[in-house]
Amino acid sequence: MLKIIPLGGLGEIGLNMMVIEYDDVMFIIDAGLMFPEDYMLGVDMVIPAMDYIRENRDKVQGIILTHAHEDHIGALPYLLKEIRIPVYGTAFTLGIVRNKLIEFDLNKYIDLDLVNPGETLSIDPFEIEFIRVSHSTIDGVGLAIKTPEGVIVHTGDFRISHNADKMKNTDISSFARFGDAGVLALLSDSTNVEVKGYTMSEQEVAKNLEKVIAAVDGRVIVALFASNVFRIQQVIDIAVRNQRKVIFNGRSMEQIVRVATELGHIQCPPNTILDIKQIGAYRDDEVVIITTGSQGEPMSALVRMASGVHKHIKIKKGDTVILSSKYIPGNEKAIANIINKLYRRGAEVVSSKVAQIHASGHAHQEELKLMLNLTKPQYFIPIHGEYRHLVVHARLAEKMGLPRENVLVAEDGKVIVFDKDGGRIEGSVHTGRIFVDGKGIGDVGRSVLKERRELSEGGLVVVTMIIDEETGVVLYGPELISKGFVFDSATGYLVDDAQCVILEIVEEMEAGIESRVELIRKKMQKALKQYFAFAINRRPLIVPIIIEV
Repeated sequence: MLKIIPLGGLGEIGLNMMVIEYDDVMFIIDAGLMFPEDYMLGVDMVIPAMDYIRENRDKVQGIILTHAHEDHIGALPYLLKEIRIPVYGTAFTLGIVRNKLIEFDLNKYIDLDLVNPGETLSIDPFEIEFIRVSHSTIDGVGLAIKTPEGVIVHTGDFRISHNADKMKNTDISSFARFGDAGVLALLSDSTNVEVKGYTMSEQEVAKNLEKVIAAVDGRVIVALFASNVFRIQQVIDIAVRNQRKVIFNGRSMEQIVRVATELGHIQCPPNTILDIKQIGAYRDDEVVIITTGSQGEPMSALVRMASGVHKHIKIKKGDTVILSSKYIPGNEKAIANIINKLYRRGAEVVSSKVAQIHASGHAHQEELKLMLNLTKPQYFIPIHGEYRHLVVHARLAEKMGLPRENVLVAEDGKVIVFDKDGGRIEGSVHTGRIFVDGKGIGDVGRSVLKERRELSEGGLVVVTMIIDEETGVVLYGPELISKGFVFDSATGYLVDDAQCVILEIVEEMEAGIESRVELIRKKMQKALKQYFAFAINRRPLIVPIIIEV
């Protein structure tokens, strides 16, 4: 029996992680993170729950990475901390992973095994062929997985592009080759299934970027995703043609450029790249700065420039800032805020909303149809997307001729089974989201997030009181201290009335009752919440500190 078990990435954007299992052998495809949503106050990142992998650690033979984006590799160090398994990927992907493992002090313990596009990896009884795909980062691959039940094709994140350099295009001939031989199931990227037509070509993006940069007399600052090596090379080429030097800024940008340059993916004439400390030696019209921060991430390079706290670059009148990236859902407010700050400092801002200066790395509808036509699968499983994306993609497959019963819409934790009786969803395993907050992993749950939300909305009231254990008489207090719930002169009566509420509760509880302090604490929390809601329509978090002496 062949099992496909998504642990993340089916029902949300990000968190991509999938297990492929046959008898006593299993391997993992990707280990991605998800950036926190608005309600996840204080959380740095979210990773998939890995209980199923822990329970079956003796079966796990390795992890295969499709490409180097955080939503596919960000959770890898947390997995490898617990389970030391080989990691397989392409050269650029492994180069980025190596830096991650060094940060987590894991590089000495993990084998990174290079597999180039077109090569085959053997994990008995599986044979996995890496198929080159085009995406918004380089060295991405899809997978053709030969199993005892048939061939499974996993597209990874892909688009179907038409670059002059064929080595940067999706290898549609290999997908077609497997389609002709027979594909049991296709697992295809659903991220842009709602967008009709085809993705814009990178050549068109380059033309539009050059028009903008060539028309600027002052300094040019281009903000983009650090992993978009192809776009970085485009900006370098444009800078060279317009007699400008290039400066890279941002830690992740500098790391990725270093890896890409070592592998020959970034090339430029000698003396084109400047150190940021050299910026003062050149006129504004002689430089292009390529930076991180296109999503308004806190403390990113562009945010520090816009806030006036960057050590080397101060935004000024005459600067043109180009945001060559898409707006990730949830980041719209942060991006709008940074654009406003840039305008306040006198800069001009050009974004993908007003100019065609970004191309998506995810296939649009017509490309998704082409993938279905190329592979001709018996079964179809939409992956990578929110639930609506999976459903829309499933309907698209049905319109393309797949029987409805052969289109399997699964979510995280569902077990997709293939055997002599065909394919179906059968049962589930435990999965979920683990919050990473600082160095804490999984120690922030729903109750903590609820408390943080209450603190952020209603503030905090701490009640301190000392009670005589024998008589039940209040020896000290009740003293009320508030944070974010201000007792000012206009509402000073609240302190007196709240103290009366507390004392009434204490008087009602006779001395000697078992668990008296705990009962007082619970009643006090409930009564004070009701009182504050009635008196001032606020709901602070109540923290009673009661000591018996």
